[in-house]
Amino acid sequence: MLDPVAARHRPVDHRPRPARTVFLGFAVAAVLGTLSLMHPAASTGQGGATPLQALFTAVSALCVTGLVTVDTATFWTPLGHVVIMALIQVGGFGVMTFASVVGLMVVRKLSLRSTLTAAAEVKSLGLDDVRHLVRGVVRISLLIEAVAAVILTLRFALGYGESWPRALWLGVFHSVSSFNNAGFALFSDSLISFADDGIILLTLSSATVLGGLGFPVIMQLWRYPATPRRWSMNTRLVLLMTPLLLALGTVYITAIEWANPATLGALPPAQRLLNGLTMSVQTRTSGFNSVDVGAMDPATWLGMDALMFIGGGPAGTAGGIKVTTIAVLFLLALGELRGAGAVTVAGKRLSRAVHRQAITVVMLAAGLVLAATTVLMLLTDLALDQILFEVTSAFGTVGLSTGITADLPGAAQLIIIALMFIGRLGPITAATALALRPRTVLYELPKERPIIG
Repeated sequence: MLDPVAARHRPVDHRPRPARTVFLGFAVAAVLGTLSLMHPAASTGQGGATPLQALFTAVSALCVTGLVTVDTATFWTPLGHVVIMALIQVGGFGVMTFASVVGLMVVRKLSLRSTLTAAAEVKSLGLDDVRHLVRGVVRISLLIEAVAAVILTLRFALGYGESWPRALWLGVFHSVSSFNNAGFALFSDSLISFADDGIILLTLSSATVLGGLGFPVIMQLWRYPATPRRWSMNTRLVLLMTPLLLALGTVYITAIEWANPATLGALPPAQRLLNGLTMSVQTRTSGFNSVDVGAMDPATWLGMDALMFIGGGPAGTAGGIKVTTIAVLFLLALGELRGAGAVTVAGKRLSRAVHRQAITVVMLAAGLVLAATTVLMLLTDLALDQILFEVTSAFGTVGLSTGITADLPGAAQLIIIALMFIGRLGPITAATALALRPRTVLYELPKERPIIG
């Protein structure tokens, strides 16, 4: 039996808390990005950006979201664009993963603390593969971004008459923005001007999907492309859910917007399908738009809310609660309806700890979206569907908007900033980082069951 006196005088646990380190790392990076964007040379106006404008843009870029309160193409100078792209790249890597990369380059090894924080950020299941995973994150990111940049550069130069330096800059910026699921564009109308350009839309969409799969999935596909039996449960679930949700989103958006003259209705049939697919991809957390989102039917917004809330694959550049979470919940419900004693996936039993984690993530995320939507309804006179869309987009780090972001009052913009920050870290990581201290429970209470349903 534990001595009560000894329990009261137990030493405080000073072991490193990876979740808090990741949280602080993102906070420091956001502050540095804000200060950089506040410099007068980073914006075109007199006196530089206001603190709120700089903070909103820095957090949106770092959290690879894409929501903006100013026109990215015209408000920021080339220096500001470089800062935004750097924040997107660091945010896509993950701040602590980026720090680990620098550590590996400088001292050729990682400390235990760096290994723990990197493992927490990339959602690694063990410490042995963290160094390999960190190196893989860099190689995969740069390779995919380089391929997309080459295609886009050639298209902008040869198809639109841009000078080679300008075409190269456009290609690099948009490849980084798309692979990292950021959605920042150097065109005031995002991709609306390219609604008829399959090369640009499909290149950006492909980079977005690859970034949204998650680094562990991409690395496993790279190593074992033709041996599915060696794929992990995570890879199998991501590869099952990603095309399924993309297809459902394409059909849903295209069907509702097919005759809408302000969106898809003005395009030829083939381009309607192309843009329906593009918007389905971008809704999965990237945020470019090839049609006017503000002109869409509210029913389309509702379906997009669901897609934005789900997001992409874990341990990648996508946001949302992740496709694996929704897959686990579906399998749990299916197993309960069938009366199964355990949930199985591809011949393996799903850990019961994963059941609790999935339920916790959904409850925290839904509660956060509901609370933020309620507060914004009190702060503004905007319609519920517009506010819900904006809030879900911020939490899912998507970046799509019905056009209300810049019109939100300062307090509402601060709430959106907090949502982007929490959405990028993940609700569990954020909650763990903000907890005062971990507490070990030394006893169990008797069990009892309430009536459910």
